[in-house]
Amino acid sequence: MDQVEAPIVDVTHVGALDFTGNGVEAESFKHRVDEIFVQVDKLEQRVNEIEQFYSSASKKQGNASKSGSAVKDKEKHVPSMKKQQQEAALREAAAAKRMQELMRQFGTILRQITQHKWAWPFLQPVDVEGLGLHDYYEVIDKPMDFSTIKNQMEAKDGTGYKNVREICADVRLVFKNAMKYNEERSDVHVMAKTLMAKFEEKWLQLLPKVTEEEKRLEEEEAEAQLNMQLAEEAAHAKMARDLSNELYEVDMHLEELRDMVVQKCRLFSNILSNYKVLFHLHF
Repeated sequence: MDQVEAPIVDVTHVGALDFTGNGVEAESFKHRVDEIFVQVDKLEQRVNEIEQFYSSASKKQGNASKSGSAVKDKEKHVPSMKKQQQEAALREAAAAKRMQELMRQFGTILRQITQHKWAWPFLQPVDVEGLGLHDYYEVIDKPMDFSTIKNQMEAKDGTGYKNVREICADVRLVFKNAMKYNEERSDVHVMAKTLMAKFEEKWLQLLPKVTEEEKRLEEEEAEAQLNMQLAEEAAHAKMARDLSNELYEVDMHLEELRDMVVQKCRLFSNILSNYKVLFHLHF
């Protein structure tokens, strides 16, 4: 009886068994997954930043609900952060120039006071040792005189007065120190009291301009803060939109990787099926 031989299958033509390049593909797949993990970590940080901003903004909005209509009007045109910085620099320069003019006018008042015939005791620092005023520093906390005021008004190193009210306070201090240390009926006390009254009279003439400037600065600062808030909101809104687009791209990459995994699984399944066919044909 003739022996039946099993058919010989040529496995070299079974495409599913070709593993050439599988290691390269696996490494490429791992590299893409690692890149997505890094990108997701960065996106998560940005999401947290945006969440913190809007959480903080919602609290501020609750405190400033009365200005809601003003905010809506401003939202029509929100200056960029860079433009706001430029405008802030110009605004500060203009404010400093206006304050210099007020200080110049105050200087006129100061000259009128210091040229008075009774001003001589207050032109220079008190000669504590020469006059034997051993308890002067126990009574007077902060000595002041017109030469010190003049030097600080002319200072160019940034240590000078920043506004007129600071000068006004020191002028008053000159007279208050004199009235505090000297007895009420003494010549120095009477001279200080008289000159202080003259100063206050002249100060009242300049005060409306000072008050107007302070109000203007306050309004400009409020407007600048509002613009800055709106610019930050616009910047974070753009960041949120960009983040949404990037998240969509990540989702698309993940979808591609999912499809790749599905294809590889199907390929592996086909390979197993081919092996089973070969096994049965041989045995």
